[in-house]
Amino acid sequence: MLLMGFSSVVGTFVIDQILFFKIQERINKSLVQEMQEFRMLADGVNPETSKPFEDDIDSIFKVFLTSNIPDDDEFLVAILNGQIYRSSPIALPSWFKSDSYIVKALSQIKMAEEGEFSTPDGEVIYLAQPLIRGGKHGVFVVLHATSGERDEVSEAVVVIIKVSVIVTIAFSFFAWVVAGRVLKPLKLLTETTRSIGETDLTQRLPIKGADEISQLTITFNEMLERLETAFTSQRDFINDASHELRTPITIIRGHLELLGEDPQERQETIELVLDELDRMNRFVEDLLLLAKSEQPDFLNLEVVEINSLTLELYAKAKALAPRQWRLDAIASGRIRADRQRLTQAIMNLAENATHYTKEGDAISLGSDVRNNQVRLWVRDTGEGIPLSEQQRIFQRFARGLINHRRSNGAGLGLSIVQAIAEAHSGRIELFSRPHGGSTFTIVIPLKPIPKSTKRGNKNLLLHRTES
Repeated sequence: MLLMGFSSVVGTFVIDQILFFKIQERINKSLVQEMQEFRMLADGVNPETSKPFEDDIDSIFKVFLTSNIPDDDEFLVAILNGQIYRSSPIALPSWFKSDSYIVKALSQIKMAEEGEFSTPDGEVIYLAQPLIRGGKHGVFVVLHATSGERDEVSEAVVVIIKVSVIVTIAFSFFAWVVAGRVLKPLKLLTETTRSIGETDLTQRLPIKGADEISQLTITFNEMLERLETAFTSQRDFINDASHELRTPITIIRGHLELLGEDPQERQETIELVLDELDRMNRFVEDLLLLAKSEQPDFLNLEVVEINSLTLELYAKAKALAPRQWRLDAIASGRIRADRQRLTQAIMNLAENATHYTKEGDAISLGSDVRNNQVRLWVRDTGEGIPLSEQQRIFQRFARGLINHRRSNGAGLGLSIVQAIAEAHSGRIELFSRPHGGSTFTIVIPLKPIPKSTKRGNKNLLLHRTES
């Protein structure tokens, strides 16, 4: 509203000045035109006699004033020997009489001049041309009173001011209403933001329309979704971690409080306490590993031969438990990856497979390159995983529910495998059905190996094996 008011004031002032300038310009143009016509007549011939005027000043004034009609507020006056000889129109203002100081001053001029003077009716602009012939001294004067035009401009400016005030008030009211509607979502956004805390992230903003405010609302709601997921995950993580740590601490405390003097009993208690401490140590190391997986230095990338990595994984897995270990396929080629982290991930999968199988069951490992991706898998013939559990088991502290021979871990193994796969810009896939076994596959996209890691001119880009 202030901006519109200021613009109206400045605009009205500019319009007033422009209109007055235009009036001045038009008046000057009209005065010059009348004076040019008078000079042409004075230097020409008398249209009544077709002869030069020579020293007949009277005829010059008479012919010109009878043949020219002045514009509004314009006066054509002939002064001869200090007196008003003729004028058009005949009726002159009271301030322009033969005895006025203005007429006396104009009758004395010897050279053409222009100027303006003030009168009771306003400013007057004039052009005067002296005419001296045959001992007679005449002066032709063109006068224009600006008060009429100035009054018209003032009336126009008053109308503009009234219209501007009405438009400003109406538009301000309209802008106030529209701004209120436009800013209402922002106000609601502010109120919602203030009411959000760590204990309540469930509030969402209603989405209306498809404008920029709606896009902001959608983005804000999506941010709340991510925050709610993060806080929920963090809360669950803290609860699960505290539960997992509380159990071994309670066991250790209980046995130490009941520790007797019997050497054998003390030895058994110490062994049990050390076992619980080892389990706690492994749990803490797993938590640190998961936390470190989000850091940029989690991987130590190097060029890894897929063939040798697969054979190495197979050799290590066979020592985990007495199972029918098999090697499905071996891919050839090279990949840029962290060898130790990939080994850790596959060993976690293989160890997990041993917990859900028994002697006589088969566990297979293999590798393959296809569709510009490296695939490393562990497949078992165990009890399988129900479809409802296949997403949950990758969550932290989640354990399978279908097998009573569960591991002593904290349920972080598959979370670690998933973190390692995602750190390599890959993913982990699961195919399983109840009583039909499970196949866990780590899929990592291939990336070109820098020239500095190539040997000679041999092309070391990964290629698909036909094994």
